[in-house]
Amino acid sequence: METIAGFFRDGGIFMYFILAVGVVGVAIIADRVLSLIIRNKVDSHALWKKVSKHIADGDFDKARTACKGDAPLLRTMEAAVSAAGRGEKETQNAVDEASLELIPTIDKRIHYLLTLANISTLFGLLGTIHGLILAFSAVASAEASQKSALLATGISIALYNTAFGIGVAIVFLLMYSVLMSRANRLIDELDAYSLKIVNMIGRSGKGGAKAD
Repeated sequence: METIAGFFRDGGIFMYFILAVGVVGVAIIADRVLSLIIRNKVDSHALWKKVSKHIADGDFDKARTACKGDAPLLRTMEAAVSAAGRGEKETQNAVDEASLELIPTIDKRIHYLLTLANISTLFGLLGTIHGLILAFSAVASAEASQKSALLATGISIALYNTAFGIGVAIVFLLMYSVLMSRANRLIDELDAYSLKIVNMIGRSGKGGAKAD
């Protein structure tokens, strides 16, 4: 901890701005990891196998029960099964409405990581410029006995800020790629299985019958 404290103390004020950006980014990453990888984790193949069997058997109550949950895929499929008794058009409308509501919740806030990565880099650049200004000022106006120490201090500030700003930006860019990949996969699954369930309800010949 003492080493870290010294790192920030020697790096100057812009180190704390970069740290603040880092804290915001880590909070976003933690929230999205919890949502995309933990809370919304669904075995889509196993779910479809179970739901399609119930629909094929005409048991919409069991199909609806199998879709209970908060994950977007579960909620969209549940909307389709619940609307099955009102006809194929109503089923499609229910799926579209659910999808329009849920898709934005899948990738929300992830794009902020790109902005935070840019801000982190810019704060690092400002810190670098600040350090270089101090270094050149020392060379220009300081006494000869102090020039080397002040020059070293200014260069240290510049390098600390450059390294920290770029390091934070790299982490955010990597996590942006990982989280967007996961979000796109969830959206693709939602679109694919929404189409499958609407088509299956239509082919079952029971889409016009009451689901309950």
